[in-house]
Amino acid sequence: MGHVSAIRELDFRTRNLGWVNRSSVNDQAVKERVQDMLLSRLVHPNHHSEWLTRSIQCIDLTTLAGDDCPSNVARLCSKAAYPISTEVMHHLGLDLGILTTGAVCVYPARVADACLGLNRIGATIPVASVATGFPTGQTSLAVRLDEIKFAVENGAKEIDIVINRELALAQKWKELYQELVAMRKACGESHMKSILAVGELCNLTNVYKASLVAMMAGSDFIKTSTGKETVNATLPIGLVMCRAIRAYHHKTGFKVGFKPAGGIRTSKDVLQWMTLMKEELGDEYLTPHLFRIGASALLTDIERNLANQVSGDYYLAEEMPMA
Repeated sequence: MGHVSAIRELDFRTRNLGWVNRSSVNDQAVKERVQDMLLSRLVHPNHHSEWLTRSIQCIDLTTLAGDDCPSNVARLCSKAAYPISTEVMHHLGLDLGILTTGAVCVYPARVADACLGLNRIGATIPVASVATGFPTGQTSLAVRLDEIKFAVENGAKEIDIVINRELALAQKWKELYQELVAMRKACGESHMKSILAVGELCNLTNVYKASLVAMMAGSDFIKTSTGKETVNATLPIGLVMCRAIRAYHHKTGFKVGFKPAGGIRTSKDVLQWMTLMKEELGDEYLTPHLFRIGASALLTDIERNLANQVSGDYYLAEEMPMA
């Protein structure tokens, strides 16, 4: 909550969003920067295991299905607490239970199930919940705030809210800021991750501006997507959001986390995203404190790759638990 109170101390011009209105993005420069990174910044194969293991700690292991029930949420919790096999853990020199995912992410109605599932196995992994009319946000503000409060009351320590895309597209940044401040207040002590739904914001300049507004309103993380849009997490969009995070830190002193979500399914994908974090924001953004990945299938592919490096055998996805 220190972030929230300090936001109120920002200078008058910033609080009136002059910074946001003046901002713009050079699309071509963004594309060139990403292309350069992909060509010249590669993780050496000898270090893949270390990077992939670290990435597991940053995954918000997610289930957002219509048929979610207590049993499959409990299964998800077990996978989050024990993400890879004992054999692979031993090969990596890790004790069982040391390596976990960053969080378990579910719908508000399943938060209590997730808390129970984690408590039963003695895991201290935080439960995250989507809220505010996820994925579209097309409910009244009062209903969206009530949904946040419901998730928090049931034990969610992190809330992934969706912004009002109508306000962003209409350039109504003050109104968007006010809504997000109300959501931040409803989150209480729980962290707020603001989902920008970047695929519905039309251009990179809107992505940058929405990132700034979300951070000004007290977001602990900014997140690319719900995973339900046509365009979700892409490296150019990620670069723009990282630059907004860096600019915000320089102006205010606050470090806001970043969460790409939607379409990150393979080990190759996650290595590219981690390279972007290291290049743009530094090593601290390779930790779950400031970097999360919204994913469900990603962990399976990482486990397959790590198991292959241990045994030399090729494993099918369906041979991995939770596949």
